[in-house]
Formats: sequence, structure tokens, C-alpha cells
Amino acid sequence: MRQPEPNHGDSAILHVDLDAFFASVEQLDDPSLRGRPVIVGGLGGRGVVSAASYEAREFGVHSAMPMGRARRACPSAAFVSPRFDRYTELSREVMAILGSVTPLVEQLSIDEAFLDVRGARRLLGTGTEIARLVRRRVLAEVGLVVSVGVATTKFLAKLASDLSKPDGLLVVAPGTELAFLAPLPVSRLWGVGPATRQRLERMGVHTIGEVAALPESVLVASLGSSLGARLRALARNEDPRAVVPEREAKSIGAEETYAVDLQGERACDREVVRLVDRAGTRLRRAGLEARTVTLKIRYENFETRTRSRTMPAATDVSTVMLATARELLGALDAGRGVRLLGVSMSHLEPASAAQGVLALGDDVAHADEQLERRAAVEEAMDAVRDRFGVAALGPASLVSARPDGSS
Repeated sequence: MRQPEPNHGDSAILHVDLDAFFASVEQLDDPSLRGRPVIVGGLGGRGVVSAASYEAREFGVHSAMPMGRARRACPSAAFVSPRFDRYTELSREVMAILGSVTPLVEQLSIDEAFLDVRGARRLLGTGTEIARLVRRRVLAEVGLVVSVGVATTKFLAKLASDLSKPDGLLVVAPGTELAFLAPLPVSRLWGVGPATRQRLERMGVHTIGEVAALPESVLVASLGSSLGARLRALARNEDPRAVVPEREAKSIGAEETYAVDLQGERACDREVVRLVDRAGTRLRRAGLEARTVTLKIRYENFETRTRSRTMPAATDVSTVMLATARELLGALDAGRGVRLLGVSMSHLEPASAAQGVLALGDDVAHADEQLERRAAVEEAMDAVRDRFGVAALGPASLVSARPDGSS
């Protein structure tokens, strides 16, 4: 990795983080939820919390908590099912604002990104002034609040944004980094989980400053060469990683945990259709094609199995990917209770102008024509969903049967 260029007396690495993103979107779209505890996640008996507003966090609710515990901790909260299409839409709007400030934007997830604003300072001001500009624009143009950390390294910028939440801006000026880090607990270092923290505390090490003061040989002897050297470097704010735009996705997929176990191959097949349809839409929106399909299944006893298959050519046509996913499902035992199913597409590459021929048979031209026709249908479905919502259109096999038995 290249070393960061000199900052010329100004911190210029920003970490931008949308506060309680999913819950904040729900409060934005429904004014009656503002100021109330809002918990987003699966609402069934096995659901987990995806996000909690700061009002809900005061009751001890946090992400990844079982929904049952969240209901007991904060029974007065508004419990909301996640709307991922809406979150993705607003995330894109925020990332577009960041991209208008600097091309050096490294998106980490749907709700956070690093920015390197050194090239923008002549036009927009100091790193601190740019951070204020970003906060104002996101609030004015999208209606959401972001917390921003500003520092000389990615590690410190991320730490600063975490410490500034909610709705905060924290700047670590050049020359003050070690003094800023020194009193913080060792758990603030990337890579320090409960086990590592306990080992450090047994050595009498409780703060980042104490880590920085130790000889590297002592840390390596206790934690191993890789972790020991990395923690000492971070404790001394030695983080050479550059902000790298356009992080390449390794896979795109969809998965779901069910409130009631799926029973039988027919029920599982129906869900595979739904998951492939969802993942295929995401793949096309990203302008990508995939060569490999992976099916993940988790049984009622939490046993988890995955099966993968690489196709002859990359594709973004859901019908083709569904045929492969169904073959993978047929190789697994769908007769047992199934609590989770997931489908992911990997070995991604930019979408080509023409689809490859994956169908079998002698009439290759006819197969190619069918594939192109199906691809056009799916593109039209995507356009309808973009305009009217994800529930506006879907595969016919997912339409529930009418009471008279017709569909």
C-alpha cells in the first residue's frame, strides 16, 4: 500500500456515517415516528433487529438483538419491517453527494464511506469545512443526519465518527493523534475483540496509549506476529491505507430467515424463485453478470450447508440462474425443516452487450432468441419496479392461488 501524501497541516480523510440509517429513513418517511423509539427488523418470532433509533437504544436495544428481547426491552417502540429498496435509493442519493465533493469515495456499506478530500480543499476549504458542507447537504437534500470524523488516517477518521455520534462532527488535528488515542480503551482498536482485550488486560494494558508504549516484540510474543504488529501500528496512528474508490463487489445475493420452518421441496422451491428474482434484480442494477450460483440452506437444528455451481458463461438473466439454483436445491435434503435459504451470485464481471447461449438443444439460434427475449422481459420488469415499487411485479409462480383454486 502506498503511504498517504502529506496533509499540509490539515486533516483530509473523512469517514461519513448515516446515523441509525434504517430507523432514520422510517422516521423521515413517517413523521409520526419522529422522536419515538423505532426498531427495524424481522417481525416474526425468529426475527432480529436490523437497526434501532437512538430513542430505542436508550432502552438497551441494538442491532443483531433477537426481536423478542427487543420487544421486552422496549414494548412501546414502533416495530417496522425493513424496506431495503428504499434504503438503497436514499443511500445512492447520499453517495452521489459525496461523489460531487471528491471522486475519491470508498463506500464501505449502504450507510458509510471514506472520502479523501485533499484534492477538493482548494475549491471547498479545509477538511473540517468540507465535512460541515457534507453534513449540511445531506440534511438539506436527503433529509438524513450524518456523523463525520476527520483525521489524517482512515482508522482515526472512522474512530472519530463513531465517537461523534449521534449527529456529530469530530476533527482530530495533525499532531494531536497520539494524545487523542492514548486514553481510549483498547477495545477501540480494530481487531480487539473480547478475547484479545482480556489477554491485553492480563498484561496490565487497558488503554491505546499503553499499547503504543509497549515494544512490538512483547505484543507479538503475546498476540502473534500479525495481530501484535497491527495493533501497535494502529495505536501509533500508523495506517497507510489509501481511500480506494469503486470497491469491487465479490458477490450479490439475497437470503431470508423464516418465522416458520419451510417444509418440503415445493415450499423451498417457491422461496428459491423469490430469492433468485431479488438477487437478479440487484445484479442487473449493478450492471454485472455472474458465472457462479451458490445456494445456502440452514435446517431447523442450525446445520448449514452450501452448494455452488459455475455456469458455462456469465449471465444476468434470472431464469438461467434459477435453473442452476434449482439443480442445487435438488442435491440437498429439502424434506427437513428449513429455517433459512439464501442465493448468491459470484465471479462477477461487467454486463456484456449480448447474452451467451446457455440453453441445451440443437436449435442454438432459437435458444439464443429465447434468452434475449427473456432478458428483455426482465429489464422491463426492473423498470416497472423502479417506478412503482418492488411489489408491483414479480414471477407468476409467486402469485398466491385464489380460494377457488385458480391462479
